[in-house]
Amino acid sequence: MPTAFVLINAEIGSENEVLQSLKKTEGVEESYTVYGVYDIVTVIKAESMDKLKEIITWRIRRLNRVRSTLTMIVIEEA
Repeated sequence: MPTAFVLINAEIGSENEVLQSLKKTEGVEESYTVYGVYDIVTVIKAESMDKLKEIITWRIRRLNRVRSTLTMIVIEEA
């Protein structure tokens, strides 16, 4: 099952709002607010690579108050 880690920068003060929106998004398995360069780390799983790309591009990146993302697609699981 295709999996990706998405690091998200949100507008200042909107981290909880973005986190709540992520929890309602199809394919989102886990999401955490974090300290550091990024505000939120989320794990996405989908039935195909095309579906994974669709979730990231058309749902997560277009969420209100998301400023930027960095996506790391898993190539091998331990």
